[in-house]
Amino acid sequence: MADTTSTQPAKASGTYRIGGDVQVDRLGYGAMQITGPGVWGDPKDPAEAVRVLRRAVELGVTFIDTADSYGPFVSELLIREALHPYADDLVIATKAGFTRAGPGDWRPLARPEYLRQQCELSLRHLGLDCIPLYQLHRIDPTVPLADQLGELALLKQEGKIRHIGLSEVTVDQVDAARQITPIVSVQNLYNLADRSAEPVLEHCERNDLAFIPWFPIATGNLARPGGPLDAIAAEHRASAAQLALAWLLRRSPVMLPIPGTSSVGHLEENVAAAEVRLTDEEFEALAKAA
Repeated sequence: MADTTSTQPAKASGTYRIGGDVQVDRLGYGAMQITGPGVWGDPKDPAEAVRVLRRAVELGVTFIDTADSYGPFVSELLIREALHPYADDLVIATKAGFTRAGPGDWRPLARPEYLRQQCELSLRHLGLDCIPLYQLHRIDPTVPLADQLGELALLKQEGKIRHIGLSEVTVDQVDAARQITPIVSVQNLYNLADRSAEPVLEHCERNDLAFIPWFPIATGNLARPGGPLDAIAAEHRASAAQLALAWLLRRSPVMLPIPGTSSVGHLEENVAAAEVRLTDEEFEALAKAA
């Protein structure tokens, strides 16, 4: 029998069950970059975006993360065009909680009626009857948290979403949210060079919540010529980006990195990171260098 990981390297990242019952391979794909500049409008090459999505699934990716605000809706519509009807093991997560007024413009908006409207639109655009993981993209400071999450809980009760997640939150906010409704995931900025969300990651580990790091490939000054990544990269014949992803996968069993790209070549490089196995010494060396 052929080695599955040789043709589907994402399988080498291992699995995690979101909410205890939605299994994904841990190295996923983030679908923000398949839109236009400023995450606004259509991509320059929609056909390449479709190829990227299809290639991700071919490489064994079973977890795709998107949001209604990517485009807006451009990313969700491209996912449906490329992959619908979806494979049984493909899990698509989306988010709501931002409104957009133009390229690079992001404004938190999580009034209950807005969240419901956006959920209904995402269901339609993705071609789903139920969204496996629906995340509050940002907590809206002008709306009581109980109202925001209460509406998501109602949507879950109605069968329109399966699980609820949060994005860019503190430990206290996670705990406050869990008093209102079950939370299964947190999506925060986290990478080898920026670990300011370490307390949130540790909290997720203690409570078996998925931690979905966005901007996962950043390496800062570590990737400079002659920098601390060079020797380890040479040993593994890997790029700095691959080491950054391998480090994340090694860091925690609840970690679900979602590197994004609009290029098939870059996608293939990212997914190959699942097969990079860092030693304990290499893992610690990278952590200390950062």
